[in-house]
Parts: sequence; C-alpha cells; structure tokens
Amino acid sequence: MIYLDNAATSWPKPPAVLAAMRDFAENWAANPDRSCHRMGIESGQRIAQARALLSDLLRAPDASRIVFALNGTDALNIALKGFLNDGDHVVTTSYEHNSVGRPLAGLERAGRISVTRIAPQDDLTLSPDAIRRACTDRTRLVAVTAASNVFGAMNDLPGLALAAHDAGAAILVDAAQAVGFMDIDVAAAALDMVAFPCHKGLYGPMGAGALYVRPGLDLRPLREGGTGTRSESETHPEEMPYRLEAGTPNAHGLAGLAAGLAFLRETGLERVRERERALALAFSERLAGVPGVTIFTGRNQDAQAGIVTLRIHDMASQDVAAAIDSRYGIAVRGGLHCAPGAHRFLGTFPDGAVRVSFGYFNSENDAETAARAISEISRAAL
Repeated sequence: MIYLDNAATSWPKPPAVLAAMRDFAENWAANPDRSCHRMGIESGQRIAQARALLSDLLRAPDASRIVFALNGTDALNIALKGFLNDGDHVVTTSYEHNSVGRPLAGLERAGRISVTRIAPQDDLTLSPDAIRRACTDRTRLVAVTAASNVFGAMNDLPGLALAAHDAGAAILVDAAQAVGFMDIDVAAAALDMVAFPCHKGLYGPMGAGALYVRPGLDLRPLREGGTGTRSESETHPEEMPYRLEAGTPNAHGLAGLAAGLAFLRETGLERVRERERALALAFSERLAGVPGVTIFTGRNQDAQAGIVTLRIHDMASQDVAAAIDSRYGIAVRGGLHCAPGAHRFLGTFPDGAVRVSFGYFNSENDAETAARAISEISRAAL
C-alpha cells in the first residue's frame, strides 16, 4: 500500500512511537498522578514529558498552558464553548473544517452567538483586512484555520492575530494541518488559543489532542471531575492545566506522542516541510497538462502544505479514490473532507474531490506512481 492520506492521519508512525507505547503498556500503565507508587509517578512523568515537548515546539511561555484533550475536535470544543458568551459575535471562514464550523453553527442556531463567515482570497488564503472589515464592536473571537485541509494553503497567523486584536477580539487557530509542519511560535505570533490533534504532523496515535491557551486567558471547563489534585474540594481545580482536564487521560497515547515529538525535534520541522512540499510539487508537475485533471491548491508554494486536491473529468471523487485503491494499491481521500464550505468555494460541492496528501515517510516513487495512476484513470475516461 502506498499511503497518501496523511492529512487524515500520518502513517506509518516512527518506530519509536510504537516502542514507547508498548513500553508504557508493559511497565508503567498505572493511573497517572493519582497514586504515590512508582508506576503512577512514572506514568505521570511520561505525560509531563509530552506536555513539555509540545510546549517547546510551540514556544509556549508556560507548559501548564498546554491542555490535553480527547482529540482535535474536543480541543476546539473546549476553546469555543469555554470562551464564548451569549450575545458574542464570531468571525470565521467559509472553508473551516466541521470541527470548527459545526460547534459555531450549533451555538448560532441556538441563538447564543452570531457568526460572520469570510471567503478566502483568490490565492486561497485569508486576508487580515477581510477580518478587520468583518469585525464589529461585539466581536469577541476570530476562529481560523492555519492551513486548509482541502486547499493546503497556509494562512498568515501573525497578521490574522493582529487583525483580531485590533478589533478587541481573541484568535483561535485550528492547527490540525499545520502543527508539525508550519513553524508556530504562539508568543511571537500573539496567538490566544491553538487547537490540534496529535496523530497527524506530531506522529502520535489517535485519541489525543491538545489546546494551547495563552497566559491570562480564562476558559470555563467543558468537563469536570477527577484530576488527582485537590480531591478534598467539591469544586473543580482552578489551576491550569487541570482546570480544563478531567478524568483519566490517554496516557498510552501521550507516551507515544512524546516519542513522536522527540522524532520531530530530531528530524527538524524544516526538513519535514521541505520533503512534503517537494513531493506535492513533483506530483502536481507530473499531472500538468494531463487532459481532464483539474488541480486545486494554493498558488504560493512557499505557503503550501503537502496537500494536492484534484478532480478527474466529472467522475465521482469517491469512485476515483476507490479505483486508485483497488487498481494501484494507493490510499487517497475522496469526498468533502469534512469541509463542505471549501468545496462550495471550489465549485466541487456536493461531489467533492480527491485529496492526495504526502507525509515525511513518502518517497519520490510514491509521488510518481500516484501521478501515473491519476493520468491513466483520466485518459481511460476520455
């Protein structure tokens, strides 16, 4: 199998990730920070290691501002529902992933907030000036993606943050496609909240996500319960990160995440970014001029993730993805990619498109083989 669905989840994982999870399960799988015995203490230290490495990656000023969640969607819900109040106005984009779009739409339908949705520019990025124009005196939050999971175009986070702050609003960034690929400095970019899963560019397993919350910003807990701290109190702890974490965490997964973050640190963001971009560019160039193939990606290759989205004639995207799998043994993603607004903008709604997303472990041969498969399917459909 040639795996080209890394925007959904990265695969394969570095061997150290699997080894760390096995070691944890075999030797340290006690409930973390709930007991004073050695296994419980060591379990807690594995989670602390993951938190510290993640804080370092994001250049967060305080590791306690890194909150672990069930997944990226959960992290976004913690941010949105813990920050917004009745009557607030939110500015977002029309091409957000459903993990942002659906919670906002639910709050909007309930009459609790109002939402303005901005379309991308012609280069598929978001304009800070468009943010400024959309904000009102009631705007409390700007919620944007760092990089579209359909276009692959990367946004100017410092510029968007400045636009939000000029309007007196906070900014929430969905970094699902950017963390581990894009250099994100939360302090330098003045980002208020950054949410993401841990199983994509961070090489961890599924079942874990994280949320960065800047110092001084207070969120209401989405869940309350056991934390292993202040057990004598009937109220949930106020201090971070426990304020936003409740219940037994996915310690096995976070042990694997720590190993994934160590791999990323050793490999280097720049090396990962260059490899994935080079493969996506080579793939796109091989398809240039192939009759019936239309490619939808950002125009600036220096601000582009390793994602190439395409259509073949008027073929259903799911049929194309199934054919690529059954005939060539290549895994890609067809459909709407949980971002229907992005496909409305591209004109590919409701059928969607085929997304080919490269990862660090892909090769030039993978890109060449996938391009040949797309070309052959397109020519056969003429």
